[in-house]
Amino acid sequence: MKSTQPTMKDVAREAGVALGTVSKVFNGIPVGESYRTKVEDAARKLGYQVNQYARGLRANKTYTVALILPGVDHPFFSALAQHICTELLRRDHRMLLYVTASRPDVEQQCVQMVRQNRVDGIIGLTYNALEIDENLPFVSIDRFFSPNVPCVTADNYGGGRMAAEKLLELGCRHPAFLRTGSTNPGEADKRGDGFKALCNARNVPFDALELNDGDDFGRFRDFFLSHRDSGGRLDIDGIFCSTDLLAWRIQQILEGLGIRVPEDVQIIGFDGSRHFDADGLYCSTIVQPIEKIAQTCVDFLLEKDRSNLPALICLPVTYAAGGTTREPAEEG
Repeated sequence: MKSTQPTMKDVAREAGVALGTVSKVFNGIPVGESYRTKVEDAARKLGYQVNQYARGLRANKTYTVALILPGVDHPFFSALAQHICTELLRRDHRMLLYVTASRPDVEQQCVQMVRQNRVDGIIGLTYNALEIDENLPFVSIDRFFSPNVPCVTADNYGGGRMAAEKLLELGCRHPAFLRTGSTNPGEADKRGDGFKALCNARNVPFDALELNDGDDFGRFRDFFLSHRDSGGRLDIDGIFCSTDLLAWRIQQILEGLGIRVPEDVQIIGFDGSRHFDADGLYCSTIVQPIEKIAQTCVDFLLEKDRSNLPALICLPVTYAAGGTTREPAEEG
């Protein structure tokens, strides 16, 4: 029985172009814009779909990219996954998502599975050291592995300085930096470095409590109790948290102690995490350019000539008020 599925020959006949032109369009080889439009219009009219498996065999590619994340239950990670998926689809690639719960053994197993599944490369946001096959394209987010593995990150150091400067601008005189995170060094550690550098440059006294993942979270409550004066007030009046999630949790602790946010103490987080409605922020925050991070990661991963890729690229951050700081009233 003759197949009713349209073929590339049918598309070429419908478009009025050579079969080679159709092949070039479907394989991403540049052709004149008018030819590309004719081919795409003909394919849509006939209902023709590219056989990705056969296409991959011809090009020795799978057109599939693996994304490794600690989880997708965090607003920042879920937004990052969405933007990377969207960017890959725009380039006619598919995404495989691996969720690791930050476990080093699971992260390494993911890399092994990726090798076996013959994906075209990996984009990874990990909190542990990994053994990376140099023959497999890899782009890291927030963690430097080697000069041969591009690292894409937000300007964490500049963001830390921005947070300190904003707290001082809003009237804080005794700020603090709070952090939870991995014991393995990463770009996110520079958030605290930037905060401390700005405070030192301005001769502003500050405190800091930095915990590792797995440490007793109750130490934050003890920290605040140790900073209450005889009248029960907190002598710290501004807090920069290493993430928005930590900022949200710190606010719960403070309110449980009868300390008001932002009336008694102002809080700034880091990430730019938003509620499901995509409008409301969880807190005042240093916003990471998630969409630009995703675009840059995909650009680097799919770049054919990887010999000149930068080892590290920092993307600019911005500040956004989200209700945990006392912003001045707008004039007018």
